[in-house]
Amino acid sequence: MRNLPALRIGDLTIDPPIIQGGMGVRVSKANLAAAVANEGCAGIIASVGLGGYEHSTGNGVDLSKMTCSALREEIRKARRMSDGVIGVNAMVALSDYESLVRVSAEENVDMVISGAGLPLHLPEFTAGTNVKLVPIVSSARSLKIICKKWMKDFNRYPDAVVVEGVKAGGHLGYSLEQIQQNSPTLEEILADVLEFTRSLPVPMPVIAAGGIFDGKDIAHFLELGASGVQMATRFVCTEECDADIRFKESYINAGPDDITIIKSPVGLPGRVIKNAFVEKVKTGYRVPFRCKYHCLRTCDPSTAPYCIAEVLAKASDGDMENSFAFAGSNAWRCTEIVTVKQLVADIISEYNSAADSR
Repeated sequence: MRNLPALRIGDLTIDPPIIQGGMGVRVSKANLAAAVANEGCAGIIASVGLGGYEHSTGNGVDLSKMTCSALREEIRKARRMSDGVIGVNAMVALSDYESLVRVSAEENVDMVISGAGLPLHLPEFTAGTNVKLVPIVSSARSLKIICKKWMKDFNRYPDAVVVEGVKAGGHLGYSLEQIQQNSPTLEEILADVLEFTRSLPVPMPVIAAGGIFDGKDIAHFLELGASGVQMATRFVCTEECDADIRFKESYINAGPDDITIIKSPVGLPGRVIKNAFVEKVKTGYRVPFRCKYHCLRTCDPSTAPYCIAEVLAKASDGDMENSFAFAGSNAWRCTEIVTVKQLVADIISEYNSAADSR
């Protein structure tokens, strides 16, 4: 038996070296993040879609203020429930991205993880704090651009980096053609990123993500040089996950052929679990809506066939007839709902079995 090595990001110790991926809308909130942090991993609150803004009339309501207030409360709730590592995932594509990051910094979260675009200005929004800054990239080229910009404008490098491959769930940082054809594997992207980070004058832990499901996968990527992993899909099927039980059951009931790619209204491909709503969407089904809050910069409400924010909010509430569940490529492998404590114990056991067999 080998012990899983801890992931160290500056003065943070994450042991076992697992970051729970941020899952919006309202799938990973305080309840899940705190439970994960209590097991030594890093618990992450997804900042997108908090506050129940889809129920607002939009008239005279500052919806950005609403979401920021909701994020602040989730962070404080998680802190009341755990002394462990708590972070926030903030998508660059969000219209109120800057405000959400500033709230995270004000609440002194341990880290901000940022993707769905290049977080070129992230250090500006957390200046004067000890918040660890962790961009998500899909190539070494993207990381090089971030590092060049951060060094020029802020005289710093990222504290760590998440390298996400094409097998991740939700909105993906790849074109549909890249996903369907010969896109680089996570192993190939990881190797390129590691080559770059090892040339830097400061250590930068590299965290592998996208399709990582069990302890065997963790052993594989640690052996390739990753310092830790980010996992999201498997944490959905836990008792503490903030989503409705019907959302979780869509994972349990899925088969290998039920994981599919759709074109999201925001212009990105997204990995989802098939259902009747997905089939209608693929045939051009439209759900008329009035955009009360331009939550995503990349969304054009005049041409979008439906509001992705409202659909995902319905999903987390369990209304699967009018929504779909974002999921990673291995979601169909989830077979039961367990506690976070049991899940982490299972993952460690899987890692030990894999490590012992090598």
